[in-house]
Amino acid sequence: MNGAQIQWITAGALLLFAVLMISIGVISYRKAKTIDGFLLGGRNVGPIVSAFAYGTSYFSAVIFVGYAGKHGWDIGMSSMWIGVGNAVLGCLLAWCVLAKPTRRMTHRLKSKTMPEFFEGRYDSKALKIISALIIFIFLVPYSAAVYKGLGAMFNVIFPNISVNWCMFIIAALTAVYLVLGGYLATVYTDFVQGIIMIGGIALMIVSVLKYLGANGTDNVFEALAAIPMGEDGVSGAKLTSVWGGSSFKFLCTNILLTSFGTWGLPQMVTKYYAIKDDKNSIKHATWISTLFCLIIGCGAYFTGSLSRLVLSNTLPQGGKDFVIPQMLTTALGGSSFTVIILAVILILLLSASMSTLASVVLSSASAVSVDLVPEIKKDLKPKSQMVLTRVLCLVFVALSYIFATLNITIIVNIMSFSWGVVSGAFIGPYIMGLFSKKAGKKSAFCGMFAGLLGIFVPAVWLTVTGGFPAAVSHTPEMGVLAMAVSIVVTTLVSRFEKPMSPEKCNLLFDKEEK
Repeated sequence: MNGAQIQWITAGALLLFAVLMISIGVISYRKAKTIDGFLLGGRNVGPIVSAFAYGTSYFSAVIFVGYAGKHGWDIGMSSMWIGVGNAVLGCLLAWCVLAKPTRRMTHRLKSKTMPEFFEGRYDSKALKIISALIIFIFLVPYSAAVYKGLGAMFNVIFPNISVNWCMFIIAALTAVYLVLGGYLATVYTDFVQGIIMIGGIALMIVSVLKYLGANGTDNVFEALAAIPMGEDGVSGAKLTSVWGGSSFKFLCTNILLTSFGTWGLPQMVTKYYAIKDDKNSIKHATWISTLFCLIIGCGAYFTGSLSRLVLSNTLPQGGKDFVIPQMLTTALGGSSFTVIILAVILILLLSASMSTLASVVLSSASAVSVDLVPEIKKDLKPKSQMVLTRVLCLVFVALSYIFATLNITIIVNIMSFSWGVVSGAFIGPYIMGLFSKKAGKKSAFCGMFAGLLGIFVPAVWLTVTGGFPAAVSHTPEMGVLAMAVSIVVTTLVSRFEKPMSPEKCNLLFDKEEK
């Protein structure tokens, strides 16, 4: 089968997928006519849908094209520990610790966004405005990384279409169903996309193993171990090290950043806001989302760990961002069946990206329409706020697309830095706000700014002393430092604050239903 036929079949599959996504947006439109319905689905989303929404927002094309490709190429099999850490720490533990108190407290405070939660919990409009600005500024490059990750894959299959055009198509499709149906459209499409992701990751693994087997590699572990040391200093011993060997520190920082980072990201935390309030919903969502993350995370990193075998230990021309796209096109030949598999895998990557992108854009738009504009225009009517939110969704999609077209090639580091900034600023005030009766606005302010300083001060220092590449190479460490500093400072300062009033304490921390 020639390249043109492959492209036509793939384009047809993508068209069917686009029609399905838009249809879900249209169906969800009638339930998204209020700001609460548009942003949270009326706080009545079922556990299965919530679980898939969390998992698909967690993993975008960046994990496949960026993280799994780069880390699998660099450290091999031990990269799978990142997937395990994401499932256990970023999903299971996060749901167990955060879901119930977040759902309860945000419902009582009538908070629709994380900045609104900060305002209600800490009685501070300034805190709301500052957190909204952080979301506004730093989630745009985050979503841009999602575009770039998927654009790399599209470009391999459609080499005659520019990456920018590929990213534009992704942006347009996401904008349509998001503007139509809001949060409900995103979670329903997330469910469909989650099913596709599970099927796609299974096909990826099977296809790569089948290719290696057909080329004489029956035991991938032994084959990896036999790879001689290359110019980059990577040998078979490193690729098969169970605990990462010399990369142990690297593994730990990446696990901590990508796992605990979800605890402070607004697009992830929102999933707790919207779930049904009954005794079984959170429990069921916890286990479903954990299993989903385990399948997707470990499957992606396992595929990436085999990249040197598939690509004959030769890095693709486009660099590590093109490892996964190139190995898939190499593993999947030109038969009709493999073309279908390739189309499914491309839709897998599209699904992963669009779900994450929609969640991020919704968080960004609400930060402006719900948290910033009403502070300027006090008489903003609900209908006008709805229109503004929809318009801002379009604006943020456009801004992230424009940012993605800039010449910033390292997908992983764009994502890591944005992740570190947002979560580093929010994680301390958010966690202490849920569990500490002593935490007040002073500790929240101090924790937020300490988190920002925790990532920006090292970034500036490393750039000045060692150049931009030095700063880029330490992005995970800076993100972890920012989160740790935020939690520690918020906790310490809270010890010196006055206790909140008994009435406020009862409203926030009483576990009885009100």
